[in-house]
This record gives sequence, C-alpha cells and structure tokens, in this order.
Amino acid sequence: MKRIALMIIKNILLFPYYWWKTHYFAKHPDKYTDEEKYGFINWAVKRANKGGRVTIKAFGLSNIPEKNGFLMTPNHQGMYDCLALMECFPRPFSVVVKKEAMNYIFVKDVLGSIGAIGMDRDDVRQSLQVIRQVSGEISKGRNFLIFPEGTRNKDLNNVHEFKGGSFKCAYKAKSPILPVALIDAFKGFDSGTIEPITVEVHILPAICYEEYKDMKTPELADLVRDRIQSKIDEVLSARGE
Repeated sequence: MKRIALMIIKNILLFPYYWWKTHYFAKHPDKYTDEEKYGFINWAVKRANKGGRVTIKAFGLSNIPEKNGFLMTPNHQGMYDCLALMECFPRPFSVVVKKEAMNYIFVKDVLGSIGAIGMDRDDVRQSLQVIRQVSGEISKGRNFLIFPEGTRNKDLNNVHEFKGGSFKCAYKAKSPILPVALIDAFKGFDSGTIEPITVEVHILPAICYEEYKDMKTPELADLVRDRIQSKIDEVLSARGE
C-alpha cells in the first residue's frame, strides 16, 4: 500500500476536493451526466497515477466499438486494475465488483460515481439479479466491466480460468465483448514498492454477438481468456521475458 500513500501525499492539497466531489456524485447520481462524472474521475485518476509514479501505455484504442453498450472483460491482476483502465479508456464505463468493495472508505464514493454494482459471489440469487441488471443497463447503451476470473489471481502475468457465468449478461444483451489484456498491473499496489512502473493496457478486437451466439458460456470464456493470454505472451516474448 506504499504507492497508495504516495498518491495521496502527492495530491494532498487536492485530495479533500476529490473526496467531496466523488461523494457528491455518488449521493446525487442524476444531477450530472455519465460523461461529466467519468470526466472528473478520469482527471483525478491521471493525477493519482502521476503522483504514484505509474505510467499507463494503452494499445488498441481503435478496437473500442463505436457504439456504446458493450461488455469489457479484462484479466484481473490486482487492486490497481481499474485505475489503469480509467486513465486510458476514453468513454464512461461502470464495473461489477465484489459487494465488500462498496463499503470501502472513499472507494465506495468513486464506485458510486460511476454506477458500479456490487455482487455477492456467495449468493446465487443475488448474482443472477446482478446479471439481469447489468444486461439491462448494457442494452440501454451503458458500458460495463466484469473480471471473468472472479478475483485477482496474484499470479503475475498468467491468466487464470475465466468463469462462464461472467458472460451471461452479454448473451442477454446481445452485446459486443471487448477483451482487454492487462500487463504488469499487479505492480501498482501489490509489489510493495514505490519505484516507477509502466502498466500496459491492450484492447483487443471486439467479439460481436453473431460470433459467439451459438457458443456455450464455458467455450466463450475459454476463447476470451486464450486471446488475452496470447497477447500477454506475445508482448512478454517481444521483451525477452
């Protein structure tokens, strides 16, 4: 958590403003557009990343669907992942998170600002309700992020099994699926240092509904997972790692 402390210290004069503004957004979600709220979060995240000595390199931005209403499915390396995505992603998106995160101080206000939804992974009925809610939101043109691994895998740049259930909301909404490969994001908050780091975000070509509609959810999960791991392996091989 040393880097979190560094981010706060480097932005100590603005941090109270960040906190107040996100809290206000969360309490008054209908007073501002998604673009206005996300624009502020994007600005704050960029300042936090700079203060925390993190450089984000984004690739494949042209692969983002022109029309909103898609599901983003990155690998999950750690607590830092969303900050990397929020800096480089040009359009608003929300996220499905574990329900506990909705109670973390300050984090809950940021999540509330972007309309995040908490999921209780131990409650099947509640999880199904979340899937229906997310599919409905995607159908209305909102973009959502789900981590199909379910939890951060703490295994560096190796991608673990993707859970098929994570893709059910895409089937229901008949939406594009946008695979995203995160590389070295685990270094953000889980490396225990404050040395300068670079995190890479590779946005892969979207998978449209026509491509996956006849696949079973486990097959689709494996397809997306394999594409992400292949991109990570390709990048690491080019680095000589």
